[in-house]
Amino acid sequence: MAYWLFKSEPSTWSWDDQVAKGDVGEEWDGVRNYQARNFMREMEIGDRGLFYHSQKEKSVVGIVEVIAEAHPDSTTDDERWECVDIKAISPVKTPVTLERIKQEPELADMVLVRNSRLSVQPVTEAEWDVVCRLAGISD
Repeated sequence: MAYWLFKSEPSTWSWDDQVAKGDVGEEWDGVRNYQARNFMREMEIGDRGLFYHSQKEKSVVGIVEVIAEAHPDSTTDDERWECVDIKAISPVKTPVTLERIKQEPELADMVLVRNSRLSVQPVTEAEWDVVCRLAGISD
């Protein structure tokens, strides 16, 4: 299993929106960055992800699971763009802010810290474990 971070502006797609989709989940569509798209091409069903609210909140608020591997993004006719489908697994007990993440020496090399603009990014197993601990959850 691999781990990822999915970043969204709450005003565009929030954790509550994701939860409302239930087990059918939702496409992680609209990504127009080659690196993020390539990360989605690497994803497999069952991979886990951190759901991150960007903008003002800047925090991990939930755990998601990849339920469909990369396929054409339904929001465009441009065949270059693909997406995966994800479903909500659980909210975190304690949101983990970007500020808190930056305070953790073990997370200094996390992509979120080094490239905060990337909307889909990998998370190492060690980083996953630290964030989950900070969030008060066990995966």
